[in-house]
Amino acid sequence: MQEKYIVSVDMGGTKILASVLNSKRGIIARQKKPTNITSGTKIYVKDIAEIVKKVVAASKLKRENIAAVCLGVPGSVNPVTGIIGHAPNLGIRNYKMKSELEKLIPYPVLLENDVNLGALGVKSYGVGKKSVNMLAVFVGTGIGGGIIINGKIYRGFNFVAGEIGHMLVQKNGPKCGCGKKGCFEALASRTAIVNNIIYDVKKLKKKSVLADLIKSNQRIKSGSLKNAIDKKDKVVISRITEACETIGDVLGSVCNLMNFDMIVLGGGVIEALGDFIMPIIKEEFHNHVFDAAEKGVKIVASKLGDDAAIYGGLALAEEFLGVKI
Repeated sequence: MQEKYIVSVDMGGTKILASVLNSKRGIIARQKKPTNITSGTKIYVKDIAEIVKKVVAASKLKRENIAAVCLGVPGSVNPVTGIIGHAPNLGIRNYKMKSELEKLIPYPVLLENDVNLGALGVKSYGVGKKSVNMLAVFVGTGIGGGIIINGKIYRGFNFVAGEIGHMLVQKNGPKCGCGKKGCFEALASRTAIVNNIIYDVKKLKKKSVLADLIKSNQRIKSGSLKNAIDKKDKVVISRITEACETIGDVLGSVCNLMNFDMIVLGGGVIEALGDFIMPIIKEEFHNHVFDAAEKGVKIVASKLGDDAAIYGGLALAEEFLGVKI
């Protein structure tokens, strides 16, 4: 019998990343291309079909080796119908992605929210292998969450469970990208941290090694924040510490509710700043969580990086196709 693989596609806001992999050999080929959302959804779907064909060609596999194409969508998804409810960064709303993409490629198409895929990847192929009830939280431009209950992804009634970034943390707090005020990600994401640093430098005239980047309106990424911490930048350290304390408080509250055995933190901020921020998050979690809920819970950083969602495609294929790949 021929060895089977999947194509896992990360539908990012800036790039489309496609990988060919299976559980035995891991990732054997990758292709990426810039995301083009200005030309409309039909062109975007054609771009996905094109990169799928390219990455399969690069893998040197035959059509029959590919069991499925799994899409990680940055937005709300119904994985049963294959319809994207709303992916704001891609300008997609109520779109039959599965059926439209299957017209262009000769493989079954599966869809899942990208953060849910990340949680599945961590559970099946990362630090969460031994976990039964796990929360995965990814901190980057925003904050996303994926919930594993009894070893399986929990999607909720309308397939939107895990939106931890939009929990209310501060009534009438800063405005979130979702349009509401005081959301978790409006207070503790990289976007929130950077906005606060810019405020301190521009409005309060505080000194920071990031001042030149701010003055020239350059994007401040996680690597720049790490560099500032390494240089003992007081403004950056203060704002990141503040965000970490918020993260610890929220995780404590969620653990009180759900009694997870493991909380896994991932995303660009954790990858770049983990050594600095994980101890702060853990301490604040300890200060806030109910004693009985804290007993035995592990808070760890993901080690899969951007590949968490890619590997999650394998778990998705197993769930919907009934085959371990």
